Amino acid sequence: MQFGLFGGALAPRGLRAEESARGYHDFVQLNVEAEALGYRSSFVTEHHFTGIGQVSATLTLLAWIASRTERLRLGTAVLVLPWHNPVLLAEQVATVDLLSGGRLDLGVGKGYRHTEFAGFAIPPDEAELRFDECFEVMVRALSSDKPLSHRGRFWRFDDIAVEPAPTQRPHPPIWLAAGRPESVSDCARRGCNMLLNQFASPEAVGDSIALYRRELDVAGRAFGPMMVGVARNMWVADTRAEAAAAVERQARAHARIGALSVGSQSRSAHILAYTSEHGGREAHALIGVAEEIIDKLCALREQGVAYVLLNGLSDRENFRRFAERVMPALA
Repeated sequence: MQFGLFGGALAPRGLRAEESARGYHDFVQLNVEAEALGYRSSFVTEHHFTGIGQVSATLTLLAWIASRTERLRLGTAVLVLPWHNPVLLAEQVATVDLLSGGRLDLGVGKGYRHTEFAGFAIPPDEAELRFDECFEVMVRALSSDKPLSHRGRFWRFDDIAVEPAPTQRPHPPIWLAAGRPESVSDCARRGCNMLLNQFASPEAVGDSIALYRRELDVAGRAFGPMMVGVARNMWVADTRAEAAAAVERQARAHARIGALSVGSQSRSAHILAYTSEHGGREAHALIGVAEEIIDKLCALREQGVAYVLLNGLSDRENFRRFAERVMPALA
């Protein structure tokens, strides 16, 4: 198995500039150390209007991480396409891919938080259409060396030369978040890699991978185990009492994020599809002493999982413990 980071930094408003910047710089340093510890990648989220300072300029942060690392793959998890101009996004994606020497993994999604749809004044019922159009134009802009023209419902471009071109051709690997069977099928149909959420049971993850493989086969596309990334919350505890405290801490964090995710404009999303019962979203997290986490990872491996993305609350000591106590058993 191989492992990456999943999540992001916090830089809330209302602090002194140096305190706000520290959240980003500490996260960058975490990524530098993660590369040295043997982690494969770092997938960073995109969110807006949270009031808690979640990462909003994902590609900008990844460009800085690229300058401090040499091998670490740099992922977006995910860029929400309905918010973005597809040509501007293609230019920014290609720039980060060039600067990193071809290390970008482009995760994209449709969005679900009511605060984001409301903040951008985008009707939630346009999310699917906006995603499809942005996806099509962005992929064309990244892939083709010819001038681009497009006339759609939301965007119009006439004979433009989109620059630069990415290092990875025709474009960086594209990852789609998939939480439901129809999303898994769509992922395979588009020829994309697949990001599975942090709450599903190993058995549900196995079902999604099996469906993905079947749909890839129908589409005439080859499957590779590193085409599927499974997100998991992670805390390596020294004692079971410490693990129980970590579960409580994670439950509070999920409750806070869940409050941002629901509302009159909410769309169906994986974070809303799991039980709100206390501790329900933590049932399959990698929280425990090292031996317990190894057992949980073995259960995922039996379902065909080879690539796990870890949300460890950006705690460097936690990622060190995982690298020292867990990774050698699964390498």
